[in-house]
Amino acid sequence: MRLALVEAGRAAEGGDVPVGAVVLAPDGRTVLSAGHNEREATGDPTAHAEVLAIRRAAVALGEWRLSGCTLVVTLEPCTMCAGALVQSRVDRVVYGARDDKAGAAGSLWDVVRDRRLNHRPEVIEGVLADDCARLLTDFFRDR
Repeated sequence: MRLALVEAGRAAEGGDVPVGAVVLAPDGRTVLSAGHNEREATGDPTAHAEVLAIRRAAVALGEWRLSGCTLVVTLEPCTMCAGALVQSRVDRVVYGARDDKAGAAGSLWDVVRDRRLNHRPEVIEGVLADDCARLLTDFFRDR
């Protein structure tokens, strides 16, 4: 999560909402990729930290299935990102701060664990939640 927090700081430096993500290889130690929100920098509404990290991890592995991998992200994934996590076959999602307004991994919706879907990653929430939430609170307060 500390690496994801560093990525979130990069997003804030670029004027974007401070969310950062990393994808860990199946060994749980090797970082395959990292990403941070780049919507403002790129003008791309899909440039969320999770989507960028997933895309980069697929390139690093040479395939779209991220079986055995873990995505670590500072903020609970939205519905778009939750869908991308299911489609990429990530085994585990670890997030810091809950998103009661748009979260789709347990708070507002629970897309990633919907029994109607063919893949349901494990969800671990609240890792360094205060640090993750503080970044967001400070960013929006300053705006």
